[in-house]
Amino acid sequence: MRILVLGDAMGLSGREALKKNLPEIIKNYKIDFSVINGENAADDGKGITEEIAKDFFSLGIDVITSGNHIWDKEETTKYIEQESRLLRPANLAEGSPGKGFGIFVTKDKKYKIGVINLMGNVFMRKTEDVFKKAKEICKKIVLKKNVDFLVVDFHGEITSEKMAMGHFFDGTSTCLVGTHTHVPTADTRILEKGTAYQTDIGMCGDYNSVIGMNKENSLKKFFKDKDATKHFPANGEGTISGIIVEADETTGLAKNVSRLIIGGNLVK
Repeated sequence: MRILVLGDAMGLSGREALKKNLPEIIKNYKIDFSVINGENAADDGKGITEEIAKDFFSLGIDVITSGNHIWDKEETTKYIEQESRLLRPANLAEGSPGKGFGIFVTKDKKYKIGVINLMGNVFMRKTEDVFKKAKEICKKIVLKKNVDFLVVDFHGEITSEKMAMGHFFDGTSTCLVGTHTHVPTADTRILEKGTAYQTDIGMCGDYNSVIGMNKENSLKKFFKDKDATKHFPANGEGTISGIIVEADETTGLAKNVSRLIIGGNLVK
């Protein structure tokens, strides 16, 4: 069983890189199930639209996760109620549109895959306690009982919070990946009890930028230049960044995990 998890799709650059490379990646790496964080996929790098989500599904994506920008496009609040494959963080305020986790079936109908979307509490928008919510969800989705494999996207700002959540899920999920900071970390590994982990899997977008945003304008903003404008994405050649997890069909845990970096100017 091979699971592909991709970092935040960033604007047009990220979408173009996915359009160009994703079908071939799925074919060449024999991917059985794929997840991407899509909360930055819109042209301005904030939010996701119905049209973009449908494009991702047509390219072979099975589930789209998100984070703090999930409501940046007004249409999303309605669309997410209709599309179960688009998730929002599970620890958003009670009564928020959509769902924060779900159980999905592989294209060959052979396996059930659980996907959980969580968002950190530190330096992020106010949400319910993410560790308390994670504990609640773990009682509802149990590896090898309710699902064959389980993927967790933890959308957070700080490394310690992501690492702590990784250890919490160790042995009870196939993988836990960090998203949001847009920079892939070099700590890809399988934790002690069998869960694949990486603190942040980076982004799918133009790395000749400041976390995906135009670098010249970003520098102007840091220097408090009066000519600085609202942040907007860099639209050079995009890099696809994520991980591929090879999972054991008996235990649902990871046997192997490797970083995936394709295209653009990011060194593999």
